[in-house]
Amino acid sequence: MLRRGIQGAFAIFLTWVGWNFYLYVQWTMGKSQAFTPKPPSVEGFLPISELMAARRLFETGMWDAVHPAGLTLFLAIALMALLFRKGFCGYICPVGLASNLLGRVGERLGLNRNPSRKLELALQAIKYIPLALLCYFSLLVMSVDEIDSFMGAPFNMVADSSMLFFFLRASTTTFIVVGVIVVASLVVRNAWCRYLCPYGAFLGILALASPVAVRRNADACTSCRRCQRACPSAIAVHQKARINSPECLGCTACIEACPQKGCLHLSAMNRRIPFWTVAAGCLVVLFAAYLWAVSTGHWTSEIPPAMLRRFHMIQFGG
Repeated sequence: MLRRGIQGAFAIFLTWVGWNFYLYVQWTMGKSQAFTPKPPSVEGFLPISELMAARRLFETGMWDAVHPAGLTLFLAIALMALLFRKGFCGYICPVGLASNLLGRVGERLGLNRNPSRKLELALQAIKYIPLALLCYFSLLVMSVDEIDSFMGAPFNMVADSSMLFFFLRASTTTFIVVGVIVVASLVVRNAWCRYLCPYGAFLGILALASPVAVRRNADACTSCRRCQRACPSAIAVHQKARINSPECLGCTACIEACPQKGCLHLSAMNRRIPFWTVAAGCLVVLFAAYLWAVSTGHWTSEIPPAMLRRFHMIQFGG
């Protein structure tokens, strides 16, 4: 219930963000005379741009002036993973919520299938391919000057709007790709998160350093596998003493499903902690980052709206 409540709250909030962003884009395209400010939170969907911005920050100390909220959210989400595993994926991400709901629908329709262990590992590896390519070009190939040029280019300044138009002006290819992902999510629970999301792959790597993990008391375990069936990532929890998999969301669904008292619990540095720690920790990090960014001027873009409107006209046509 806790997880669903948090996911639902963020889904409602992001629906509001999406609608206001749509109104903002309508203004930038000259289709509305009423100015609606761009909701900065939408920049959280630009991980490629913000990975480059993070590299520039660490090398030069310069914050991203084009998508400052995006960099704030990127660093906050990375910190969440380091401290509280993939809690962002488990409690906040709207794509993860959609994928999970599709899996539930597939289960009710009798479509769910469980890949073999070997196939599961092969499919999980897919999401690391785009992540590796992105990291290779962003962190190794491109120089800081080239990153500066990219970040100051009109294309990057309207990257969030490009994301919107990707769906508003969807091509046949877009419909096919989205359709395949939807079907895959109906057949395999959380297919997008488990096999295709490079952002989740990145957070999973960071989460390996997290002190927080689910632990299993082997003496109390009956190997009923209810934990594995409840796990969104289908992790074989019943076979591990400490679940430190990069696929673990920290959602504690396995703990809730376990019928044996004291068999599974959440721990940090070998100490038992409440099951809600991951959820609370992620929310604290997120809101602390937001308050810091707003109070220090690292949330709203410095680019004048009139300039962004001109770039929209050039990039997408008025």
